[in-house]
Amino acid sequence: MGKEKQPIFTTRAHVFQIDPSTKKNWVPASKQAVTVSYFYDSTRNSYRIISVDGAKVIINSTITPNMTFTKTSQKFGQWADSRANTVFGLGFPSEQQLTKFAEKFQEVKEAAKLARDRSQEKIETSSNHSQESGRETPSSTRASSVNGTDDEKASHGGPAETHLKSENDKLKIALAQSSSNVKKWETELQTLRESNARLTTALQESAASIEHWKKQFSACKEENDQLRSKIEELEEQCNEINKEKERNAQLSRRLQELETELQDKELELEELRKQGEIIPQLMSECESVSQQLQDAENKNKDLEEKVRTLRTEVEESKHRQTNLKTELKNFLDVLDGKIDELHDFRQGLSKLGIDN
Repeated sequence: MGKEKQPIFTTRAHVFQIDPSTKKNWVPASKQAVTVSYFYDSTRNSYRIISVDGAKVIINSTITPNMTFTKTSQKFGQWADSRANTVFGLGFPSEQQLTKFAEKFQEVKEAAKLARDRSQEKIETSSNHSQESGRETPSSTRASSVNGTDDEKASHGGPAETHLKSENDKLKIALAQSSSNVKKWETELQTLRESNARLTTALQESAASIEHWKKQFSACKEENDQLRSKIEELEEQCNEINKEKERNAQLSRRLQELETELQDKELELEELRKQGEIIPQLMSECESVSQQLQDAENKNKDLEEKVRTLRTEVEESKHRQTNLKTELKNFLDVLDGKIDELHDFRQGLSKLGIDN
């Protein structure tokens, strides 16, 4: 891994890697939060992200100027490593720690870009210097050939040609390495494009899944509103039942009053009968009293008929009240089931949010 010394930046996070088979799901690389650090490799003049879980290296990612660290949620971020052919994900305890890690990633990325540019400048400078040396050598050789003897030509021409050939060989090797690096960078760029396409597809599928759950949530919310409306209707019916109970109480009191009045009439009738037995001379008045008694009996029958009617109404009212209570209990049982389903659904949404 080079000669890393003290880390540039260190934090703790849960480490994940993308599932190589599906390229969608995250696979935990650590059972718990582990130390994740930025290092500078002075030997290779490069920057790395390294994390070790026990004796196992779970992250060894060399940062290149083409890499991008993406925040996918308030506490989760990811970046693609084409050399490792994977995507790393980090889950942080807080949004602040995620922000610090992302800022450090950007700083290290810029530093890696500067290091690469400086390396290219050195290569170009070395190449130009070699070319200039190659051009100068023949001229000096030609000057020696013109001004010197044939022996001088032989003594000076041989080393110059050897040096020029050596410089040309070095240039050929540098050109071959440059071509190899270009091919490697093209392969890395293609890998990054493919990884980006996979991530875009996964993001689109995630967005579609979110829309599906939004529709499900809207449907449940609409059903909940309907249930609330039904509850309000049942509450109104309960109010009507209470009013019916009050009317029944009034009818019961009126029935008691009528029974009391009937008892009074019976007492009065009894007194009239006694008077008819005691005073025979008041027969004419007795006939009148008998007529009154007849009227009272008719009225009594009417009252009894009213009492029966009132009792029938009371029984019907009690029966309606019992039916309404049964219907209300059944509806409340259904409502409890719907509320439990809604609660389970919300827990499922919470878990989905965490998984994402």
